[in-house]
Amino acid sequence: MTNQELDNQNKKEVLRNIWILAVPTFGQLISEPAFVLIDTAIIGHIGKNALAGLSIGSTVLLTIAGLCLFLAYNTTSQVARLLGAGKRREGFSVGMDGLWLALFLGVILTALLIFAAEPLCYAIGARGSTLQNAIVYTQMVMPGLPAILLVYAANGIFRGLRKVRITLFAAVSGAVLNTILDVIAVFGLNMGIAGSGIATMIAQWYMGLVLSIPAVIWAMQSGARLKPHFQHILHSAGTGMPLFVRTLALRVCMVATVVAATRLGTNTLAAYQVANSCWNFVMNILDAIGIAAQTIVASVLGAGLRKRAGIIARICAQVGAVSSLGVGLFMILVGWSCSPLFSPHADIQLLISVGMTILGLFLPLAGWMWALDGVLIGAGDHSYLAKSCSAMAVVYLGVLICTSCFDVALNANDVIRTITLWIVLNSVYIGGRALGNSLRIRNDLWMNAALKL
Repeated sequence: MTNQELDNQNKKEVLRNIWILAVPTFGQLISEPAFVLIDTAIIGHIGKNALAGLSIGSTVLLTIAGLCLFLAYNTTSQVARLLGAGKRREGFSVGMDGLWLALFLGVILTALLIFAAEPLCYAIGARGSTLQNAIVYTQMVMPGLPAILLVYAANGIFRGLRKVRITLFAAVSGAVLNTILDVIAVFGLNMGIAGSGIATMIAQWYMGLVLSIPAVIWAMQSGARLKPHFQHILHSAGTGMPLFVRTLALRVCMVATVVAATRLGTNTLAAYQVANSCWNFVMNILDAIGIAAQTIVASVLGAGLRKRAGIIARICAQVGAVSSLGVGLFMILVGWSCSPLFSPHADIQLLISVGMTILGLFLPLAGWMWALDGVLIGAGDHSYLAKSCSAMAVVYLGVLICTSCFDVALNANDVIRTITLWIVLNSVYIGGRALGNSLRIRNDLWMNAALKL
């Protein structure tokens, strides 16, 4: 059978599997941002200082949680590859290592962040009443961090098993519980921002238990090792470190872009915030497709099907690009028709529309890159991802600094500054990474790590 015949035979199956995995995964991915959005809507009725404090505190939480996403990515790949190889007990044992690592890491980070809440919030820029509110929210919500990390690790297990509906149930029910508890604590018990933090923390532990308990039960049924084995836990942390570096490189680029937008003026920064918020939401769609690709490729390589993995990788990349084309056109439409919803000022509305247009035009490139990221993570090609992301981050930071300085020196208008900012991010960082990933999958080297299992 030729590659083309195999491609045609399996394309519908791959597309169906991507859809089955991606839709529930998207719902799960937006759970933590949804928690913060719920808190924001409720705390907004207390006062501007409380809302500003929530902004600072939630930034700390989401940044730390985002850097720990390697727990989900790493566990997904390992579990899917081992299950694909028919090693169910070993797959669940790896999943248990991920859960223990999440719990230990979460407890350590919680203790550190509660102790360091004041200097962290101060460093971000909070002062006076805003600082006090930020400290209170951070200290109240941080005990839920171990639960967030347990959710990440458990999600990895369920994605590897292709049982993602339970993760969607946990996310939706957790958001509903958070809303109810938020209203009771803030308005019923008059606990203010502290009540909001406590409500979110309880909802996070609810999700952690809803996902961890079934994972442990299934692990017991498969005969997997349940007790913590520190050598295996350290090994799990070591294999996840390159993925941490990948995530860190992306975070550094995004923070640097915010800093650049700040230097370019208030209007540019305001428009950037709106466009970036929409972009971050859309990126969850791309991430869901990437995670689906990760699960499918890991399972196929676990079974030793090298040729099929290559074909599936190309199909996943095409799905990422084509899906992003439709979403990108929708972003452009939203940018030009809905910008008055975000700002009453005509000049900022124009900048929002321009920024969303550039993001929409480049989105298929981002979709291609994100899908191939998922493919390479599923194949265990973590070292390449860490190196390529770090290298492109260095290049991007250099170009960003130069273009920002030129914009300021030339006294460019806000439209030119907005165009430059978004084009540099998408063409240099996203484009560079898309090119690197495309070159990487042209041969079979990216499969070697998975096939060594």
